[in-house]
Amino acid sequence: MAVTDVAAAMSPVMAFAIVGALGVGSQWLAWRLRLPAIVLMLAAGVIAGPVLGVFDPERDIGPLTGPIISVAVAVILFEGGLTLNFRSLRDAAEGVKRLVFIGAPLGWLLSALALRWGAGLSWESSAVFGGIMIVTGPTVIAPMLRTSRLARRPAQLLQWEAIVNDPIGALAAVLAFEVVLVVRTAETPGTVIWELAMGIGLAVLFGLAAGFGLAWAFRRNKVPEFMKVPVLFAVLLAVFAISDTVLHESGLLAVTIIGIVMANADLPSYDEIRRFKEQATVLLVSGVFILLAASLDFSTLAQLDWRAAVFVALVVLIVRPVTVFLSLMSTSLPFKEKLLVALTGPRGVVLVAVAGLFGDRLFGLGVGDGALIGPLAFVLVAASVVVHGFTLAPFARLLGLTGAETPGVLIVGGSQFSTELAEALKEAEIPVLIADPNRGHLTAARKIGVPTFYGDILSEAAEYRVETAAYKIVVAATDNDAYNTLVATDLAPEFGRENVYQVAREKSDTTRHALPASLGGRRFGAGATYNNLNRKVWNGWEVRITGLTEEYGLKRWRRDNPDALMLAWIGRDTEIHFIGDADAPRDIPGRRIVSVAPPREAARAEAG
Repeated sequence: MAVTDVAAAMSPVMAFAIVGALGVGSQWLAWRLRLPAIVLMLAAGVIAGPVLGVFDPERDIGPLTGPIISVAVAVILFEGGLTLNFRSLRDAAEGVKRLVFIGAPLGWLLSALALRWGAGLSWESSAVFGGIMIVTGPTVIAPMLRTSRLARRPAQLLQWEAIVNDPIGALAAVLAFEVVLVVRTAETPGTVIWELAMGIGLAVLFGLAAGFGLAWAFRRNKVPEFMKVPVLFAVLLAVFAISDTVLHESGLLAVTIIGIVMANADLPSYDEIRRFKEQATVLLVSGVFILLAASLDFSTLAQLDWRAAVFVALVVLIVRPVTVFLSLMSTSLPFKEKLLVALTGPRGVVLVAVAGLFGDRLFGLGVGDGALIGPLAFVLVAASVVVHGFTLAPFARLLGLTGAETPGVLIVGGSQFSTELAEALKEAEIPVLIADPNRGHLTAARKIGVPTFYGDILSEAAEYRVETAAYKIVVAATDNDAYNTLVATDLAPEFGRENVYQVAREKSDTTRHALPASLGGRRFGAGATYNNLNRKVWNGWEVRITGLTEEYGLKRWRRDNPDALMLAWIGRDTEIHFIGDADAPRDIPGRRIVSVAPPREAARAEAG
């Protein structure tokens, strides 16, 4: 049977399965290969869709394609609003505030001009698409920052600009579309103003009422814990549908406002909501992007001419740099940092998803060049991701704005053992940070020059002041087993459970005290507890780094150090790998071992 015959016989259920497999599979493969997921999703959707013809959303899913994308984009925009916490905005650097308050409207204006005079779009399409282009791609910026290892300040500027401008860009696009919508459908200027005011007003009212209502219900325990996420999702869909019935696409404005309200409501259940929106967004972004990529019509893409290249060049070389330099003009930031931020502005999944939706809506309203918004978005995203993804790290090194060359270790707890471990890692040129809410516990670390953070690592202050992207490993090593478990459980989704460790609990060998696998981190140090490790250090044991060669391998080291506890090993690339209970290496030639071992004199006397 031919490929086209299989595609023609595909059921909607099989089509949904393909969307899930391609979307989530592309994101997983991107994680494994350390590539921007958007590149692989773009390739997967295009290959499965217009190239091979295996999957065609319009043919295989039918009229549900549009509503599915609309609902998915609504949830994505709610997620964007949920990231806009005004306290974090107040605590952000002056540069971030300027990139938001000055850069967002200025970028909207300059992007619209580039679309109008560069790509040749109408003012209507330019205004809507220009608003979407405020978003610099938080889903793309984050992995780029992790791989490029920028210095702290430029990394924060890029990260927080992307996070804060995400809902602002979506909001700008919604407002611009509302103007185009009422202008195209109204009969008189009075009707235009009335419909616009009614649509936006009701959307704002619905969003505020739903946001504050949910916050009140969650805070007063009117909704049981297990139903908070389902209730939130149901209210979100209801508000979107009702608002959209009053005025098309105003539902997007309403759900964005719901997210903003709930982000600033100080809800005790915010972590559960955050996990829901993160997981839902991964699924929906994957699905929407595959649907849009598979729906790409090469004949439409062929309508793009040399103006598309001019548009991309204008955005990358003029619009972005001018926006950043004018926004940061009167700040004390060094020119090198301004230049790096100015030449780094990748666009991501949200831009393509929202642009494709608004492009179709504009075309349906009679704006002919609205059909070009989707292809232009694909071209811009592909070009910016490739350009910035491959040039950010070398450009930062050229400017001297790179941070540590290797991912570091975040140690929670300022005990004597933690201090000696941090000192050894620092001497091995591995970035390390000790965090502790007790200032006295950090005195010894500060005296030897180990970086410290005074405060609770789970606090909001730590979230904004600790550059977590610089660290790969978390080691929870306080004298409180419950707190170690809490830290490991809370940070596991961000760092990955395979990278979060904690000292063994004092009481964990019996079923009465055993915890489920979903709580806590991996044990290291051959199952040594906090008291075991610190007692050894108090008795003169040392945290030591030993180099291995082909002649002096792991077996000989173990023979020479029978009592030593192996904590980690350092590869040739100076990247550290902590050792859990079940994954002690059999052989690691040419690398270094991090261990806690008896004093060399005692070890030699025992061997003699």
